[in-house]
Amino acid sequence: MSEVIRPSTVLPSRRNSFTLLTQDGLRLIGESASPLGVRTATILALHPNPTGGGMMDSHIYKKAANRLPNLAGIEIIRFNTRGTESEAGKSEGVYDNGDSEKYDVQAALEYAFTECKADNLWVMGWSFGTDLAIRHARDPRIKGLILLSPPLKYSKPEDLEFWATDARPITALIPEHDEYLQPAQAAIAFASIPQIKLINVEEGKHLWLGEPQVYRVLTEITKVVAPERLPLATEF
Repeated sequence: MSEVIRPSTVLPSRRNSFTLLTQDGLRLIGESASPLGVRTATILALHPNPTGGGMMDSHIYKKAANRLPNLAGIEIIRFNTRGTESEAGKSEGVYDNGDSEKYDVQAALEYAFTECKADNLWVMGWSFGTDLAIRHARDPRIKGLILLSPPLKYSKPEDLEFWATDARPITALIPEHDEYLQPAQAAIAFASIPQIKLINVEEGKHLWLGEPQVYRVLTEITKVVAPERLPLATEF
Protein backbone atom coordinates (compact mmCIF):
# COMPACT_ATOMS: atom_id res chain seq x y z
CA MET A 1 0.00 0.00 0.00
CA SER A 2 1.44 3.39 -1.01
CA GLU A 3 2.10 6.26 1.39
CA VAL A 4 1.89 10.01 0.81
CA ILE A 5 5.23 11.82 0.74
CA ARG A 6 5.33 14.04 3.80
CA PRO A 7 7.81 16.69 5.05
CA SER A 8 9.60 14.00 7.10
CA THR A 9 9.76 11.40 4.31
CA VAL A 10 13.24 10.08 3.53
CA LEU A 11 13.38 8.01 0.35
CA PRO A 12 16.19 5.50 -0.36
CA SER A 13 19.50 6.90 -1.59
CA ARG A 14 23.23 6.41 -1.08
CA ARG A 15 24.50 8.89 1.51
CA ASN A 16 28.07 9.95 2.08
CA SER A 17 29.37 12.37 4.71
CA PHE A 18 32.50 14.23 3.66
CA THR A 19 34.96 16.93 4.70
CA LEU A 20 36.20 19.64 2.35
CA LEU A 21 39.56 21.35 2.73
CA THR A 22 39.54 24.90 1.39
CA GLN A 23 42.47 26.65 -0.26
CA ASP A 24 42.85 28.82 2.85
CA GLY A 25 43.04 25.79 5.14
CA LEU A 26 39.54 25.34 6.58
CA ARG A 27 37.64 22.09 7.01
CA LEU A 28 33.99 22.18 5.98
CA ILE A 29 31.44 19.43 6.58
CA GLY A 30 28.98 18.15 4.01
CA GLU A 31 26.90 15.27 2.70
CA SER A 32 26.02 13.88 -0.70
CA ALA A 33 22.83 11.97 -1.48
CA SER A 34 23.10 9.90 -4.65
CA PRO A 35 20.56 7.76 -6.50
CA LEU A 36 20.76 4.00 -6.12
CA GLY A 37 20.12 3.70 -9.84
CA VAL A 38 21.04 5.84 -12.84
CA ARG A 39 22.19 9.40 -12.07
CA THR A 40 20.56 12.02 -14.30
CA ALA A 41 22.33 15.09 -12.90
CA THR A 42 24.21 16.46 -9.90
CA ILE A 43 23.26 19.62 -8.02
CA LEU A 44 25.62 21.48 -5.70
CA ALA A 45 23.38 23.33 -3.24
CA LEU A 46 24.56 26.62 -1.67
CA HIS A 47 22.53 27.40 1.44
CA PRO A 48 20.87 30.58 2.79
CA ASN A 49 22.68 33.05 5.03
CA PRO A 50 23.89 31.47 8.28
CA THR A 51 23.35 34.78 10.08
CA GLY A 52 19.63 34.10 9.63
CA GLY A 53 19.79 30.40 10.40
CA GLY A 54 20.70 29.16 6.92
CA MET A 55 22.64 25.88 6.66
CA MET A 56 22.95 22.73 4.58
CA ASP A 57 19.85 21.35 6.32
CA SER A 58 17.62 24.33 5.47
CA HIS A 59 14.32 22.66 4.67
CA ILE A 60 14.19 22.87 0.87
CA TYR A 61 17.69 21.42 0.61
CA LYS A 62 17.06 18.68 3.14
CA LYS A 63 13.88 17.67 1.32
CA ALA A 64 15.67 17.81 -2.03
CA ALA A 65 18.30 15.43 -0.65
CA ASN A 66 15.63 13.19 0.87
CA ARG A 67 13.55 12.91 -2.31
CA LEU A 68 15.21 13.86 -5.59
CA PRO A 69 17.84 11.08 -5.76
CA ASN A 70 15.01 8.54 -5.63
CA LEU A 71 12.29 10.37 -7.54
CA ALA A 72 14.41 11.93 -10.30
CA GLY A 73 17.88 10.37 -10.19
CA ILE A 74 19.33 13.72 -9.11
CA GLU A 75 22.38 13.68 -6.86
CA ILE A 76 22.34 16.43 -4.22
CA ILE A 77 25.56 17.74 -2.66
CA ARG A 78 25.15 19.95 0.41
CA PHE A 79 27.73 21.48 2.74
CA ASN A 80 28.05 24.10 5.45
CA THR A 81 30.01 27.18 4.44
CA ARG A 82 32.64 28.55 6.83
CA GLY A 83 31.38 29.12 10.35
CA THR A 84 28.03 27.46 9.63
CA GLU A 85 26.55 24.78 11.89
CA SER A 86 23.89 22.15 11.35
CA GLU A 87 22.92 18.81 12.84
CA ALA A 88 25.83 17.23 10.96
CA GLY A 89 28.36 19.52 12.63
CA LYS A 90 30.05 22.89 12.28
CA SER A 91 32.41 23.99 9.54
CA GLU A 92 35.59 25.76 10.57
CA GLY A 93 36.17 29.45 10.01
CA VAL A 94 34.12 32.62 10.27
CA TYR A 95 31.31 33.96 8.09
CA ASP A 96 32.67 36.56 5.63
CA ASN A 97 29.67 38.14 3.87
CA GLY A 98 30.19 35.94 0.82
CA ASP A 99 33.79 37.02 0.15
CA SER A 100 36.08 34.30 1.53
CA GLU A 101 33.24 31.87 0.88
CA LYS A 102 34.63 31.75 -2.67
CA TYR A 103 37.12 29.19 -1.34
CA ASP A 104 34.24 27.13 0.06
CA VAL A 105 32.47 27.07 -3.31
CA GLN A 106 35.70 26.16 -5.12
CA ALA A 107 36.39 23.28 -2.72
CA ALA A 108 32.84 21.96 -3.11
CA LEU A 109 33.07 22.13 -6.90
CA GLU A 110 36.31 20.15 -6.88
CA TYR A 111 34.68 17.55 -4.66
CA ALA A 112 31.75 17.27 -7.07
CA PHE A 113 33.96 16.81 -10.10
CA THR A 114 36.78 14.78 -8.58
CA GLU A 115 35.11 12.60 -5.95
CA CYS A 116 31.55 12.38 -7.29
CA LYS A 117 32.68 12.33 -10.93
CA ALA A 118 29.83 14.69 -11.80
CA ASP A 119 29.37 15.01 -15.56
CA ASN A 120 26.16 17.06 -15.52
CA LEU A 121 26.70 19.49 -12.66
CA TRP A 122 24.39 22.38 -11.86
CA VAL A 123 24.84 24.89 -9.04
CA MET A 124 21.78 25.90 -7.05
CA GLY A 125 21.68 28.79 -4.62
CA TRP A 126 18.96 29.80 -2.21
CA SER A 127 18.90 33.40 -0.88
CA PHE A 128 22.51 34.14 0.24
CA GLY A 129 23.48 31.03 -1.71
CA THR A 130 22.33 32.70 -4.94
CA ASP A 131 24.88 35.44 -4.39
CA LEU A 132 27.56 32.80 -3.85
CA ALA A 133 26.51 31.10 -7.08
CA ILE A 134 26.47 34.32 -9.12
CA ARG A 135 29.80 35.51 -7.71
CA HIS A 136 31.82 32.32 -7.36
CA ALA A 137 30.36 29.45 -9.43
CA ARG A 138 32.01 30.28 -12.75
CA ASP A 139 33.86 27.04 -13.40
CA PRO A 140 33.40 26.30 -17.12
CA ARG A 141 32.42 22.70 -16.35
CA ILE A 142 29.21 23.85 -14.62
CA LYS A 143 26.14 23.44 -16.86
CA GLY A 144 24.15 26.34 -15.40
CA LEU A 145 22.62 27.97 -12.32
CA ILE A 146 19.34 27.61 -10.43
CA LEU A 147 18.49 30.54 -8.16
CA LEU A 148 15.85 30.32 -5.42
CA SER A 149 14.68 33.63 -3.92
CA PRO A 150 17.66 35.71 -5.09
CA PRO A 151 18.05 38.89 -2.98
CA LEU A 152 21.02 40.23 -4.99
CA LYS A 153 22.41 41.59 -1.74
CA TYR A 154 26.07 40.73 -2.22
CA SER A 155 26.33 40.43 -6.00
CA LYS A 156 27.97 43.36 -7.76
CA PRO A 157 27.21 44.79 -11.23
CA GLU A 158 30.34 43.13 -12.62
CA ASP A 159 29.06 39.75 -11.39
CA LEU A 160 25.88 40.17 -13.41
CA GLU A 161 27.96 41.39 -16.35
CA PHE A 162 29.87 38.11 -16.32
CA TRP A 163 26.67 36.12 -16.73
CA ALA A 164 25.32 38.57 -19.28
CA THR A 165 28.15 37.51 -21.60
CA ASP A 166 27.99 33.83 -20.65
CA ALA A 167 25.66 31.58 -22.61
CA ARG A 168 24.95 29.06 -19.86
CA PRO A 169 21.31 28.86 -18.73
CA ILE A 170 20.09 30.41 -15.49
CA THR A 171 16.68 29.74 -13.97
CA ALA A 172 15.48 31.95 -11.11
CA LEU A 173 12.40 31.30 -8.99
CA ILE A 174 11.01 34.62 -7.75
CA PRO A 175 8.38 34.45 -4.99
CA GLU A 176 5.45 36.82 -5.37
CA HIS A 177 5.70 37.90 -1.74
CA ASP A 178 9.47 37.83 -1.28
CA GLU A 179 10.54 40.50 1.19
CA TYR A 180 13.85 41.04 -0.64
CA LEU A 181 13.21 40.87 -4.40
CA GLN A 182 9.77 40.54 -5.94
CA PRO A 183 8.96 39.75 -9.60
CA ALA A 184 8.77 43.34 -10.91
CA GLN A 185 12.08 44.22 -9.25
CA ALA A 186 13.70 40.99 -10.44
CA ALA A 187 12.73 41.73 -14.05
CA ILE A 188 14.64 44.99 -13.84
CA ALA A 189 17.58 43.65 -11.85
CA PHE A 190 18.22 40.74 -14.22
CA ALA A 191 17.36 42.55 -17.45
CA SER A 192 20.98 42.54 -18.62
CA ILE A 193 21.17 38.72 -18.68
CA PRO A 194 19.46 37.60 -21.90
CA GLN A 195 19.41 33.87 -21.20
CA ILE A 196 17.91 34.01 -17.70
CA LYS A 197 14.50 32.44 -17.20
CA LEU A 198 12.52 34.17 -14.47
CA ILE A 199 9.74 32.06 -12.97
CA ASN A 200 7.35 34.15 -10.89
CA VAL A 201 5.69 31.97 -8.26
CA GLU A 202 2.26 33.09 -7.12
CA GLU A 203 1.76 33.04 -3.35
CA GLY A 204 5.46 32.22 -2.97
CA LYS A 205 7.50 33.55 -0.07
CA HIS A 206 11.24 33.75 0.51
CA LEU A 207 11.38 30.62 2.69
CA TRP A 208 9.10 28.41 0.52
CA LEU A 209 7.20 27.10 3.55
CA GLY A 210 4.46 24.51 3.12
CA GLU A 211 4.36 21.29 1.13
CA PRO A 212 2.72 22.83 -1.98
CA GLN A 213 5.61 25.32 -2.26
CA VAL A 214 8.18 22.58 -1.65
CA TYR A 215 6.64 20.45 -4.41
CA ARG A 216 6.66 23.44 -6.77
CA VAL A 217 10.33 24.18 -6.11
CA LEU A 218 11.42 20.55 -6.49
CA THR A 219 9.39 20.29 -9.69
CA GLU A 220 11.03 23.40 -11.18
CA ILE A 221 14.47 22.08 -10.21
CA THR A 222 13.75 18.78 -11.92
CA LYS A 223 12.35 20.57 -14.97
CA VAL A 224 15.75 22.22 -15.45
CA VAL A 225 18.09 19.26 -14.95
CA ALA A 226 16.01 16.11 -15.56
CA PRO A 227 12.70 17.02 -17.25
CA GLU A 228 12.17 13.47 -18.42
CA ARG A 229 11.57 12.45 -14.78
CA LEU A 230 8.49 14.64 -14.38
CA PRO A 231 5.95 14.63 -12.88
CA LEU A 232 7.43 13.96 -9.46
CA ALA A 233 5.57 11.32 -7.52
CA THR A 234 3.58 12.39 -4.46
CA GLU A 235 3.40 8.85 -3.08
CA PHE A 236 5.86 6.00 -2.63
